[in-house]
Amino acid sequence: MRNFDFAPLFRQTIGFDRMLDLLDQTVDFEATMGYPPYNIEKTGEESYRLTIVVAGFKPEELAIVAEGVALTVTGEKMPNGGDNFLYRGFAERGFKRSFQLAEHMKVAGAQLENGLLWINLKREVPEAMKPRTIGIATKTAVPLATAA
Repeated sequence: MRNFDFAPLFRQTIGFDRMLDLLDQTVDFEATMGYPPYNIEKTGEESYRLTIVVAGFKPEELAIVAEGVALTVTGEKMPNGGDNFLYRGFAERGFKRSFQLAEHMKVAGAQLENGLLWINLKREVPEAMKPRTIGIATKTAVPLATAA
């Protein structure tokens, strides 16, 4: 159940629609989905690591798609009909986990090991967007010619 109403903010802001939509989705998303669990850690000045618990999934059962500022990780278990389980305690259900990335965030690579999927992210700001120092020109004072 959601306790936040962002409607007043929509009426009083201009140009912040996307940010408020993301905030609205985040509140709703976190309340409804908790599988699979994940961690986000900062590994450097401009780099991050997303770690998702995907125990029991093979690399061919996972998909990582980066599209614009959206990162989607999907896991779909392939049916294994030859198993005769008396009890199945592992939640081998499929999942789809979406993350909103900041601008200029790029996926640097992914690795699957010991049931953990590590996705390395790096902020790559284009050269044209980086701060730069602008030189200030001065007009050299030319002495006035004196009449003789």
